[in-house]
Amino acid sequence: MKNNRAPEKQGLYDPRFEHDACGVGFVVNMKGKKSHEIIRQALTVLTNLDHRGACGCEPNTGDGAGILMQLPDTFLHKVCALLGMKLPEPAHYGVGMIFTSPYAPERNSARHILEKILHEEGVGIIGWRNVPTDNSSLGETAKAGEPLVRQLFLKRPDDCADEQAFNRKLYVINQRATNEIRRAGVDEFWYVSSLSTRTIIYKGMLMPVQVDRYYPDLRDPDMESAIALVHSRFSTNTFPSWDRAHPYRYL
Repeated sequence: MKNNRAPEKQGLYDPRFEHDACGVGFVVNMKGKKSHEIIRQALTVLTNLDHRGACGCEPNTGDGAGILMQLPDTFLHKVCALLGMKLPEPAHYGVGMIFTSPYAPERNSARHILEKILHEEGVGIIGWRNVPTDNSSLGETAKAGEPLVRQLFLKRPDDCADEQAFNRKLYVINQRATNEIRRAGVDEFWYVSSLSTRTIIYKGMLMPVQVDRYYPDLRDPDMESAIALVHSRFSTNTFPSWDRAHPYRYL
């Protein structure tokens, strides 16, 4: 089973001409106060952007949708404690939201490459968490390319003087891991949705209304943020895929 990728040039189709036209919404508390209500409002905006997205041959397989928010520190401390992990204070840890293979041999091969890079970059692993998901509302096309979604928690090393320096190192780690895992060809599902001390992205090959159904985390009252950016994808001349949804990790 492989992730959905654009096919080779054939007939009248040429991948050079792919482009899209999507829907984007933004909700913010002007005073920077974090709350679960901001996330609920953003998901309402996303649902109302359904007309700016698209679906395929199945009405329950979307071109992609997602939400970017501030790192929900209270929520993450709570769920990590249940797994026996103790997170440091904010700005002293980073979180990666990772798509990886549902098959253990492929997933473990990619993880070993990543962990080698983390060792070389001097960044310690706090732990991993399998993100709870519910694909019962998804169409068969979305399920066919569905990855395993995992969170990776990383500790800021002593040689990173501040949060900005740590985020630069996380960027380097992401670029190295992506390139080396792709070059090794061990995990075609591998994609890092976000890797940061500040923001996190929940996304997928979903319809807008499916986002918080697929990710129960988003319904937890301790999931709080002062900002939220949502995106409903319309893949005009492109093929939908899990990694192409909500491509805003730079923000």
